[in-house]
Amino acid sequence: MLKRRLSFLLVSVERAIKGSPVVRIELLVRFQNMIGSPIWVTALVMLLAHASSRAQPVATPSVTSPGENPLVGLTHFTDAQTRRVSSTDPDLEKNGDSRVINEGETLVLADLTGPGAITHLWNTIASQDPFSGRSLVLRIYWDGMAKPSIEVPLGDFFGVGHGAIANFHSLPVSVSSYGRSRTCFWRMPFRKSAKITLTNEPRGFGDVEVYYYVDWEKLPILPEDSLYFHARYHQAFPATHGDYPILETKGRGHYVGTVYSVHQVKTGWFGEGDDHFYIDVEALPSLRGTGTEDYFNDAWGFRPFAAPAHGVTLYEGVFAGDRVNAYRWHLSDPVRFRTALKVAIEHKGSTVTDAGVQVSSSNERPDWVSSVAFWYQTPPVAGEESLPPATNRVAPYRVVPAKRLTSRANPPTLVTHEKEGLIYAPGKPDAEIEFDFEVGEPGRYQVSAVMILSLFSARYQPSLDGQTTGPELDLCNQGDDWTWFSFDLHDLKPGKHTLKFAGRGASPNRRTKAPPRFAFGMNSLVLLRLEDMAGYK
Repeated sequence: MLKRRLSFLLVSVERAIKGSPVVRIELLVRFQNMIGSPIWVTALVMLLAHASSRAQPVATPSVTSPGENPLVGLTHFTDAQTRRVSSTDPDLEKNGDSRVINEGETLVLADLTGPGAITHLWNTIASQDPFSGRSLVLRIYWDGMAKPSIEVPLGDFFGVGHGAIANFHSLPVSVSSYGRSRTCFWRMPFRKSAKITLTNEPRGFGDVEVYYYVDWEKLPILPEDSLYFHARYHQAFPATHGDYPILETKGRGHYVGTVYSVHQVKTGWFGEGDDHFYIDVEALPSLRGTGTEDYFNDAWGFRPFAAPAHGVTLYEGVFAGDRVNAYRWHLSDPVRFRTALKVAIEHKGSTVTDAGVQVSSSNERPDWVSSVAFWYQTPPVAGEESLPPATNRVAPYRVVPAKRLTSRANPPTLVTHEKEGLIYAPGKPDAEIEFDFEVGEPGRYQVSAVMILSLFSARYQPSLDGQTTGPELDLCNQGDDWTWFSFDLHDLKPGKHTLKFAGRGASPNRRTKAPPRFAFGMNSLVLLRLEDMAGYK
């Protein structure tokens, strides 16, 4: 009997060394029930205390589990070591703090040895491609895996689809500087290694310049129950019959977010579709929604807004050619699964003719839909489908650099062809500048431009072929920035067309005592022929 008790005691100590405090308490209760002797209980308590003092330290995460206050973790000191990999110049006396990625090439942003956890990602990009957010691809590989667990176009990973220019601020992800500064605070633990790459997929716009930070913690040990962060992109151009699939995965973990992008090919409201979550191989979804905007915590349609866990980063309207982008983070309400998870959403809505007649109210629509699913799980997995090439991830826009267009100005002050675009500084409020462009095929065109904002700019009214189009533009801004303006839909015939900008005076946002230059700046003209989008009409 004594031999049996001693054997149990040794096994208990061994389990206590490896186990958590909860395991040690459980063993103590079981031992007391088995032995029934205060002497044996005292001996076990002493051994467990000694075992606890010799046990390896458990790394306390810097943030708490989903649903808890993230500030709580800041009150606990840990043995984690703060580390950073960035694009900074190795010579601290120099300022060449960026890296160049040639077209078609991949840059390794960081190659980390674990155990550890990525805590912060930031980047900004200089590119001549106005849709670089879709051309660049972020990939993260965990623990030496051959395929990435995160494989997403850069802009979509940071909450903005379509390669669009948009600002927003949420709790885990924010975008500022007219879509150029991207920040992420998702915590990403790893046991052995983490490799982060950025690929500049070819679209004919040349190399890109990237500035970046990768902040992470080197941990003494990673808790056994740690889950790996995943993000997966999917698209359907156009959406086909049945629910649109956002994610299907096997393992255990919890779902934490959705970025959803819709490029409309029909006029009307696209968002009558319900969200469906199938947890652990359910035949019917246990989580069923009541409408697309309802899942993103809005109501009665969409409009731009941003909240800590949900919002609409881009909403251009209800017409064919308009783009929408929304996000939903499940921070306090993660969707937990033990064996598998399937997430899908219906793509239903109304359709309205050019005459304003509604021909359907909640039928399936052939819009161009794309999404990113964000989740934690173990074991880490990689996507089975290949990412579509960059040329297929962007709508069939025709991008024409402004400096390549035939232009005329009144007064004919010097028009500067700079690297970032065309700059016109007439020095008078009623100046005019116009651009000629050619259309090869007849059709309905969405006419847009990437404009350059500056401290010395002014207000300009656009017109197309002599007809006013779009609102008056205020191009004045405290910095030198790019932004997107759309000049409505136009039925254009083959041949030459003229886009004109007429000066309307100084901007009320002007904050300088320098003589007014009434400047105008344009990076590129962007044309989209809707007939080139599958599903249109």
